[in-house]
Amino acid sequence: MIDKNKHIKLIISGGGTGGHIFPALAIADEFKRRYPNAEILFVGAKNRMEMQKVPAAGYPIESLKITGINRKKILKNITFPFKLLSSLWKANKIINQFKPDFVIGTGGFASGPVLFVAQRKGIPVFIQEQNSYPGITNKIVGKKAIKIYTAYDNLETYFDRNKINKTGNPIRQDLQQINIDKKQALKAFNLKHDLKTILILGGSLGAEPINKAIEKLIQKIKNKPYQLIWQTGKNNFKSYEKYNNEQVKVLDFISNMPVAYTAADLIVSRAGAGTISELSVVGKPVILVPSPYVAEDHQTKNAQYLANKKAAVLLKENELNQLFDLFQKILESEKITLEMSRNIKNNALPDATKKIVDDIISTLKKMNKW
Repeated sequence: MIDKNKHIKLIISGGGTGGHIFPALAIADEFKRRYPNAEILFVGAKNRMEMQKVPAAGYPIESLKITGINRKKILKNITFPFKLLSSLWKANKIINQFKPDFVIGTGGFASGPVLFVAQRKGIPVFIQEQNSYPGITNKIVGKKAIKIYTAYDNLETYFDRNKINKTGNPIRQDLQQINIDKKQALKAFNLKHDLKTILILGGSLGAEPINKAIEKLIQKIKNKPYQLIWQTGKNNFKSYEKYNNEQVKVLDFISNMPVAYTAADLIVSRAGAGTISELSVVGKPVILVPSPYVAEDHQTKNAQYLANKKAAVLLKENELNQLFDLFQKILESEKITLEMSRNIKNNALPDATKKIVDDIISTLKKMNKW
């Protein structure tokens, strides 16, 4: 029985990318839905994405001057110790003033100081790890975390197996309640019903290598029963909007992703953990092109995990010249499309947010902290 009048206070910390921010917001929303009187404070990194996304979602946020470690330019890390000390001091101040009952970390360097200080003060800390290969922050604070919520198997190498709970990654609610059929979805993009639809995603900012590869095969598409929904990203849109026509819909950003997913027969995407969780629920054949520029090359590891299960095709950036051949191989074989759809759906864990919140509450009750 939920006591909707119960007053709880929690801090959620994580950010830097949407992959850390959106799961954090989903968890916050679920707590707020159950406990309208809950006080939820976010802590993120100054000048990063969370400083816009979190207030837009209706939550207060404090910022730390923390930055990540630059692995390519070592000299740029000269100020890191000072930023870390400053962030630890401010995290201590925030926790002393807010007095949270518990703290949740969703990854990214911003969460490190907050979770470390909370643990030193004996405040329960929970971690949500999105990737198949944990980042530095979660590996460090995970040692003293109460529970670690994961989306992948075989993370016992990095965390205590007794603390791991495989729940999946929180995803946007509207993907679990799609109420539009394929015919309506195609109409929304002004596309034909008798052509196979390929959805190209490179993230909100765009993925230049993917965009260049699509540009090179535009002429080949004209002679095939294919049509494209091509999200170029805002940074690249002006370079590619000239290719917009009846068969190729060029967009800088897709605001209604459930409609785009419904229209697609095949999806080309980066391999961020949040994206993969969404794609697993959607259950369409996927070609994953991992970004090689992310920490610990975790997107390649995410993509390889699905490729090993024949749930997706892993295509590295230096192999993008094979993209058109893959389109034909997948779309012209019903056996392949059905197998890929079935296998990726087996990876779906759509109730992740609910399971995480349920387990946090249950664990805190066992600790007499609820």
